[in-house]
Amino acid sequence: MHEYISHPAGAVPPGSLVVKLYRSGNQIRGYVRKVADIGQDDAIFPGEEMEPEAAFKLAETHRGHAPIFVDLVEDVVWDPSWGRLRH
Repeated sequence: MHEYISHPAGAVPPGSLVVKLYRSGNQIRGYVRKVADIGQDDAIFPGEEMEPEAAFKLAETHRGHAPIFVDLVEDVVWDPSWGRLRH
């Protein structure tokens, strides 16, 4: 089972990945953001929204040794089928 970290209120370290999950109509969608160094733009991929499972799979393929943070917005509730969320 994959383990992810709940997105803290402050900034996360450069090189980290953030899966942001939000509501789009009656569905939950997400995207992946790679945090860049200060003064540079973060990379967001892909350019379109995707289902949570696809977002986590994409993040895992780009992870390397970087942590994956999860940002739940718009009252999205964590689904244990996505993995383990550590606070």
